[in-house]
Amino acid sequence: MATRKNSTDEPLAPLTLAVGQEDLLLDRAVRDVVTAARAADADTDVRDLTSDQLQPGTLAELTSPSLFSERKVLIVRNAQDLGADTVKEVKAYIAAPYEEITLVLLHAGGVKGKGLLDAARKAGAREIACPKMTKAADRLSFVRGEFRTLGRSATPEACQTLVDAIGSDLRELASAAAQLCADVEGTIDEAVVGRYYTGRAEASSFTVADRAVEGRAAEALEALRWSLSTGVAPVLITSALAQAVRAIGKLASAPRGARPGDLARDLGMPPWKIDRVRQQMRGWSADGVSDALRAVAAADAGVKGGGDDPEYALEKAVVAVARAARPQRR
Repeated sequence: MATRKNSTDEPLAPLTLAVGQEDLLLDRAVRDVVTAARAADADTDVRDLTSDQLQPGTLAELTSPSLFSERKVLIVRNAQDLGADTVKEVKAYIAAPYEEITLVLLHAGGVKGKGLLDAARKAGAREIACPKMTKAADRLSFVRGEFRTLGRSATPEACQTLVDAIGSDLRELASAAAQLCADVEGTIDEAVVGRYYTGRAEASSFTVADRAVEGRAAEALEALRWSLSTGVAPVLITSALAQAVRAIGKLASAPRGARPGDLARDLGMPPWKIDRVRQQMRGWSADGVSDALRAVAAADAGVKGGGDDPEYALEKAVVAVARAARPQRR
């Protein structure tokens, strides 16, 4: 989980600084502040802004006194990209923040925008580190922390198996840990993780996903029915579909001409998967990826109790993903 770099652990501190590029940790830093603010005042006004939305004068307008003295949370994303005039206004504000207003700055770190970063630290900001976890050891610590946060015990072997099975996507790791905690009683061990995320279940669920993102609807539906008939959990299939579509989106947005080894490091995929995804992504578009992810999200909600027929929800998702693929003629 995100690590705090100072002794202050008060989410409603006047200024919270979340530094890093790991989206899940940045989102959690924001969530913690908003949750605390709304626990203190259910009518808290939350404004979530990108750097281009915070123009000169905007901060003064948002922090102007209210007749009702309402609590506010102001979130500024990509603060390193703020313009020079806006940075001056932010620096002036954090030197003398207003009561009942919590400002949350999300900053990528590094050299760009370092003046604002330094000013926030000098002002005594509550700082949360949200670094990209590029090392397997960091991801392993993350998984252990997830189980601790959920109040559950997991063996070291179980944590390692989960990291090996899921890979580098923190959202997927967090989702998998939460699913295990919801479904399994007692200590979570290697056998339990293996039953959920490796072996035949993994192979069959990823076969469904591979055929779907290749646009082979009939083959994907056949693999889906076989998987369900052999007892594969529907949530594993939606997870595999999500991972497959996200992999296409990641690779499609990667720099052209990059070497497979560099892509594998930057995208958190093994080199062999880079080659496979390159073949699968032919015919995909940005709109197709968005449509497919929405379809998978709807299916995920359906198999987790949001619908009456999980099998039908999965079939709809598989067909939608295959349609979004718009494959080349073979």
